[in-house]
Amino acid sequence: MARTKPSAAELALVAEVEKQGGTVTPTQLERWRQQGWLPRTREWFTSGSSTLRPGVVLRAAQLASMSRAGRGIGWAGWVFWAVDDTEDSAARLRAALLKPLRRPFTRAGIEQVPGGDSDAAFQARQEAVVRLLRGRRSSRRDLDGTLRAAAADLQIDLPRSPAHSIPNLRHRAMLELGAQLGVGGVADIGFEGLMEALERMGVDQAEIEGCRETHRRAQLAGVDLLAGDLFFREGLPGVLRAVETADDRLLCAAVRACTAASSMLWKVLKRAMYEPELLLWLMSHEMWDKWVRECGFVPNGVAGEAALALSTVHYLIDPDRAEDLDRFVQDVHAMLLTVRPSRAQRPSP
Repeated sequence: MARTKPSAAELALVAEVEKQGGTVTPTQLERWRQQGWLPRTREWFTSGSSTLRPGVVLRAAQLASMSRAGRGIGWAGWVFWAVDDTEDSAARLRAALLKPLRRPFTRAGIEQVPGGDSDAAFQARQEAVVRLLRGRRSSRRDLDGTLRAAAADLQIDLPRSPAHSIPNLRHRAMLELGAQLGVGGVADIGFEGLMEALERMGVDQAEIEGCRETHRRAQLAGVDLLAGDLFFREGLPGVLRAVETADDRLLCAAVRACTAASSMLWKVLKRAMYEPELLLWLMSHEMWDKWVRECGFVPNGVAGEAALALSTVHYLIDPDRAEDLDRFVQDVHAMLLTVRPSRAQRPSP
């Protein structure tokens, strides 16, 4: 079906975007309206006038700057939904977040995780774990390990944050543990199974023994330390329910906070190319191991969507995460103001 002739409102918005150096077509404007990134046409203008609202022009210009032929704008579109914070945008955002979280089960053909303590249910979960791991490849190093190896070649000892314990988040043992917890939670492997996985990952033995002692004391006091972690307790199904049932306003706030923190992280990493001490500072920050290594780094594409979805989940289920991210943003901002690159080190505009 042929598209109708562009309206006067669409042509006016196209012209305004072009004045700001952007390029957009009426077809793109229609697509963005359908995605909920632009309001309905009758809401583009200030009340009682033919003047386009500045916010609409800015949004269209932002969308135009992110658009590439034949490619979507990915998780950047989630930010617009989070900023709008309406019932419709929250519903779109929720669906977008659930898609990458469900992806491991979808790819493995797992429609439902059998519950219960029966032998048949346990065996079915173990078979699901095997399917999850099929074709998954581990890596000798994660981002942290790669940076440390490069620094070691230069005889530079990079700092470690207080939270640093697992040497490689891409270790095969970590993938296996994630699959087991995702399907059946910690109940299927037990505390000792968890400790054995940490040993295979190369976690310091003294730290593992400290965990065992803490666990033993908690048991004597009648406290289950692992029950407070949703992923340990319920696996991926519990995580999905947390997103499905989250309050609209909280969900939007979570994505806004996570993307704001990831944006500040990008600024530090870019500046670190010219000011290496910024990387030293970043890797000694508690959020390096608590957040950056796992899901703070949000690239374009599917990997970025998965990272942002995971970061959002942590925000929803961890009562301290909002404060942690806010403090990280403030710390980064203060550090960037303190460390100023010399003229020779500044990148060309």
